[in-house]
Amino acid sequence: MPTRALVTGAAGFVGSFIVKKIIETTDWEVVGLERLSYSGSLDRLKPHPRYKSILHNLQSDVNDHVAKEIGYVDYIIHVAANSHVDRSIENPRQFVLDNVLGTCNILEFARSLPNLIKFIYFSTDEVFGPADVGVFFDEDARYNSTNPYSATKAGGEELAVAYRNTYKIPIIITHTMNIFGESQHPEKFIPKCINKISNGETIEIHSDSSRTVAGSRFYIHVDDVAEAIMFLLGPAGKFEKYNIVGKQEINNYDLAKMISELLNKPLNYEFVDFHSSRPGHDLRYALSGKKMKDLGWEPKYELKERLSMMING
Repeated sequence: MPTRALVTGAAGFVGSFIVKKIIETTDWEVVGLERLSYSGSLDRLKPHPRYKSILHNLQSDVNDHVAKEIGYVDYIIHVAANSHVDRSIENPRQFVLDNVLGTCNILEFARSLPNLIKFIYFSTDEVFGPADVGVFFDEDARYNSTNPYSATKAGGEELAVAYRNTYKIPIIITHTMNIFGESQHPEKFIPKCINKISNGETIEIHSDSSRTVAGSRFYIHVDDVAEAIMFLLGPAGKFEKYNIVGKQEINNYDLAKMISELLNKPLNYEFVDFHSSRPGHDLRYALSGKKMKDLGWEPKYELKERLSMMING
């Protein structure tokens, strides 16, 4: 029987790249589980004989009918999540249903599979909260969620740990920082910068209360994330936690400036104290990528190269 992988949130930004990476680099069959929310689009995925799409909202359990549609699977990559901080602040209950209950329901399905090889829970750097300058959180740092989104991702992560400990499900957990790439929702910072700079509009840049220090992140291209997931599905990935981190930390002003230079357009910007005006937004997140690097994986390209490839095609 052919190897089969189930990807939840398959029509989403990250999920679609993981599906494409599996199809391109293996002979596996892939089942995509998708509810087609505001951020999901089947246009991201071209029809393929080894890909099957199933519509299902994980706020409901994976019942016998849905389980039959999915069939047997060897791997589960659980990417489906509600992932917007602003909306989590406005409607935290929705995020509990999507990110905690939804994770519980897919874990229950995984528990019914007798021959599951690996289950990857796709978490976020935000579960650790803000990082002071010079601090890089490792995989086992303590949670310090500062908004409902990160709290619900931490809740799903703890459920995954509990199912690994209680039911011996072969679970891997990843923490990933700010992801960018083609077909990303235009509300995210990099596509927003590209669009606004191209149109001569002003960019708002997340800063401290003095409006002089810009927020910083480790941005990583979605294709690098998909490659890291494939790496962990292989023999190197043990049933542990792994940080998937971009090569370079950059503040959002320097990032916007880099984008304007690649576009050959002027940068119009203003610093905005987002943390004071929008509680739950933190100035700096930072993860250590040492564990993955020691195993033999890191992104292939520098940030500027990836941006150039994205902008120039």
